[in-house]
Amino acid sequence: MAAKKMLIYSASPSPARQVTPFWKEKYEREAGRYWDLFYRRHKDKFFKDRHYLDKEWGGYFKARDGEKLVVLEVGCGAGNTVFPLIASHPNIFVHACDFSPRAIDLVKAHKDFSEDRVNAFVCDLTQHNLNEIVAPSSVDVATMIFVLSAVSPEKMPIVLQNIRKVLKPNGHVLLRDYAAGDLAQERFTSKEQQISENFYVRGDGTRAYYFSNDHLTTLFEQNGFETDEVSVYSKQMENRSRELVMNRRWIQAVFSLNFSDGQESVERPGNDLCTKDPASDLEIDMSESITAMFDSAPSINEITEIKLKNCNFRIKVLGKEHQHTCKSTGLMLWESARFICNVLSENPSIVSGKKVLELGSGSAGICSMVAAQSAQLVVATDGDKESLNLLNENIAANVEPNLLTKLVVKKLLWGNADDIKDIKDLAGGFDVIIGTDVTYNSEAISPLFETARKMISEDCQGERKPALILCHIQRRVDENSILSSASNYGFKLIDKWFNGIESNGGIISSWFSIDAATCNNGLQNAPLTILYFCM
Repeated sequence: MAAKKMLIYSASPSPARQVTPFWKEKYEREAGRYWDLFYRRHKDKFFKDRHYLDKEWGGYFKARDGEKLVVLEVGCGAGNTVFPLIASHPNIFVHACDFSPRAIDLVKAHKDFSEDRVNAFVCDLTQHNLNEIVAPSSVDVATMIFVLSAVSPEKMPIVLQNIRKVLKPNGHVLLRDYAAGDLAQERFTSKEQQISENFYVRGDGTRAYYFSNDHLTTLFEQNGFETDEVSVYSKQMENRSRELVMNRRWIQAVFSLNFSDGQESVERPGNDLCTKDPASDLEIDMSESITAMFDSAPSINEITEIKLKNCNFRIKVLGKEHQHTCKSTGLMLWESARFICNVLSENPSIVSGKKVLELGSGSAGICSMVAAQSAQLVVATDGDKESLNLLNENIAANVEPNLLTKLVVKKLLWGNADDIKDIKDLAGGFDVIIGTDVTYNSEAISPLFETARKMISEDCQGERKPALILCHIQRRVDENSILSSASNYGFKLIDKWFNGIESNGGIISSWFSIDAATCNNGLQNAPLTILYFCM
């Protein structure tokens, strides 16, 4: 009996969690940079040339005898629309724009590029005035192939108004883009990659919007266009080697200027302006390949160098731009870990001769590596298997062999009795427990203190009682919840330090020989907080 194929699509998507306002603003501000990185990585190898344009819209590209047809290709990328057009239509001149300078370089480096056929230029239509480069009312056809979806919804009207300025009175916009309900939209929803309704960020930082018929037609009509045709197409694709069935959906439309002055539209011969039925033989050209979709976990290939007083580390981590598109936050190197590893390097007495536990060390584990140089024993822990695998790799690459015997890596899910017992059987109680950027999830705060309570030593060594040291960046952290939970488990706040200002005790200030900048390592302006607890 043949194995049943798995359908990779859900008709009832689960509620999506949105990225934080900080990252939403960053993705908007640096949209051009993310696409530039995309073209640096893929060059002109990612998209297929769009030879289907003639099949779908051939009539729009037929110039009258002796005329030169002017086309504006918005978001030209590496030229996958431009070069099939000029190859098929000798009377076409194309203005090709993109907000990625690297994409424009790829167009100009193409073997068929010629300045008398193509004007390629960098332009962000959400910010720049297209009229400064393209003459008003000079364009016959504007093509938008999987490009409007890359623009934030609130700025889409700016793009359409920019295009409207350069279109002739009888000009048309030809659009193909993502449709709501496409497989990729469901995948983004399940991976918590939503920026706003129907708008998502990919793993590489580029973005995609998924259109409905109503939304797309309303958007164009509110900005001075008429809808000539609009259809949503569906195609079911199979990956036979993986026994996956994938539903792809895209929207295709033609718009023309709204002739409010009574002038009539001029239809070009051969155009079918009726709504088309979805066809199974239409060519798909989505702006991410099937392989990229299902094997899209970003590679862990970013090397971060940490230079300290007595040692240097080269840590392999996932780039920070993937923070909101990767389930495992432990694959990133966080600011607080950088800061505390500097503190430990400058002040080995904090852990000297003691048993140290790092909670949520992630894949970097730099605090544990520094502590191992002077501590009696260090146990680096995390609950994520992938983070632990990379942590072991980073330790092997950075820690001297003679220190490996006292640096142990263990799985620890906070509150898990088996994990806690396994570590206590190995080390007993700990004199110092360290956690950096481990309090951002409010639901995890109580299990964190429950685990720390069971792990901390009951014995005193010298003047200092066993301590729990937490450090975090003030993002989503609710400090009142932290202090309340700490008190519930018997921890007392002995000292607090916030961005160079201490409110209690003097313990933390003694770690800084001159000022906080000594250990801050470039994080002087970050809103860092250190909390020092004892039982």
